[in-house]
Parts: sequence; structure tokens; C-alpha cells
Amino acid sequence: MKFGVVVFPGSNCDRDMQDALQNDFGKEVIMLWHKDKDLSMFTTDDCIVIPGGFSYGDYLRCGAIARFSPMMQSVIDFANRGGKVLGVCNGFQILCESGLLPGVLLQNANQQFVCKNVFIKNGAGQALKVPVAHGEGRFYADDATLDELEKNGQVIFKYCQPDGTVNEGANPNGATRNIAGIKNRAGNVFGMMPHPERSSSEAMGNQDGRKVFELLLGLN
Repeated sequence: MKFGVVVFPGSNCDRDMQDALQNDFGKEVIMLWHKDKDLSMFTTDDCIVIPGGFSYGDYLRCGAIARFSPMMQSVIDFANRGGKVLGVCNGFQILCESGLLPGVLLQNANQQFVCKNVFIKNGAGQALKVPVAHGEGRFYADDATLDELEKNGQVIFKYCQPDGTVNEGANPNGATRNIAGIKNRAGNVFGMMPHPERSSSEAMGNQDGRKVFELLLGLN
């Protein structure tokens, strides 16, 4: 599997993602400029990553402008053909704005930028320590959509306490039902607010982010 990392004006986690995939997992990574649209070098066995940052300065809603970039039009087509797509932080916002994932990301409930380590729980009940850094990371969807996500197993991560307990105290942004990450119905598009690329190296003192890549993309 090789990876494409999309770079927008305002992206600030693109090189972090490249470093994690290349140096921590030994994968081939191709950087993709937002004005380009050629994805012919990728097959549906590969993965396109939409990294964190402030695409186009987030001057409208976070991710709303990036959704219309030439590259995102190609990413949408790639996902609809079954290719894997991962969006982290601003990338998650872009995937929701593009319609590849349901719901929206709203301003944090405390109206403040949050930057700290949090714990997230996967479907197997494992609690992982992964950092967040966002001002608009509060996932929201209507009850019918939320019920559908839960029913279909599309909620991939929830904010939790270190022991795995999911409660309001573990929620850094007020996300509905403590949701930190979701996937689409087909299971090939993933979005999450926490940053696994910032916690996948021994040099960071935390490698729980590696487990995120392993769980979602089968890396090892």
C-alpha cells in the first residue's frame, strides 16, 4: 500500500503524516498539491490522506473551501471507487463537508482551542492515548444519523478515560456521544479528530498512534 498526502494552503500536519508513514511504517508517500487532480498513480488498494491544519485559512467553515479543490474532486471519485481515504482533524472536517462522511464538526463547546493528550476507545475496548489540537472538533449529527452510525458499527473511536470509561469528563470538545472518529458505510473512508501521526514514534514518547494506523489501515 502506498499513500498520497494532500497539501492545501494552511496544511500544517502534512509533513508529520509523511514522516509517520515513511519512517514509522516504511511506506511510499507521494505529496499531492491541492490544485492538481491526477491520482492515476494510485489503485484502490492504496490510501489518500487528508491531513490536519487550516486549509485555506478556515475562513469560512473548517474544510468548506477545501472541499471544492481540484484534488478533492479526484479524492471523492477515488473513494467512491472503493479507495481508502483517511482524514485527520481538518481532514475529518473536509470529509464531512465533501459528503464522504456524515455529520459536521462544530466549534468546541468551551469556545476555546484544545491542545492536549486525550484517550480514545476503539471497538475492541482498548484505550489509546492520542493528542488533539483543534478549535472546531465537536462532532454533531442528528439522532437518526447517530443511531445509524452506532447500529452499523461506523463509530470507530470515542473519547474515554484512561481506563476506557466513556463519560462527559473525557470529552474534550463536547462531541455528541463522545464521538472522536467515524467511518463510512462501505468501510473505506475514515475520519477522526485526534492526531495518530503525532503519537506513532518512539521519539515522541508515545506510540499509541501506531495502533490507530494498524486498526484502520492494517499497517504493521
